[in-house]
Amino acid sequence: MSCKNTLKQECFNQLDEFIIGLPEKEGALISVLHKAQEIFGYIPMEIQEFVADRLELPLAKIYGVVSFYSFFTMTPKGKFPISVCMGTACFVRGADKVLKDLENKLGIKAGETTLDGLYSIDALRCVGACGLAPVVLVGEDVFGKDEARDIEGLLAKYN
Repeated sequence: MSCKNTLKQECFNQLDEFIIGLPEKEGALISVLHKAQEIFGYIPMEIQEFVADRLELPLAKIYGVVSFYSFFTMTPKGKFPISVCMGTACFVRGADKVLKDLENKLGIKAGETTLDGLYSIDALRCVGACGLAPVVLVGEDVFGKDEARDIEGLLAKYN
């Protein structure tokens, strides 16, 4: 059963079992949110409310953490999430053009997902691979330099 990008009851049960199994609930918010995102693929308000209830924390605290950390997302990601590093080294070496080319090719903007659910695009601050600049991540696959600029070739690997 896949829980990615769905809010099925079985998925909530899976998250609930994780929370119940925690030795200590105090200070476990980040771990619970990571698990929630692993299960669901994103953390919309319904999941935030669930976590707030189970951890007995204010919803505002949950929302504050989810919206603060760029790792967490409140919108579903594509099957192949694409992230473009916009750190200084990548930006200087053309990451803004790579991002624009991806947006044009896929017909979406950063922060959006294609209608078919295959791709989503995000712009990140820095991925720590400055020697490869510009850097594009597709899931956990890292592409740098010429490979990152070859949008057609890059996307062809994931069709």
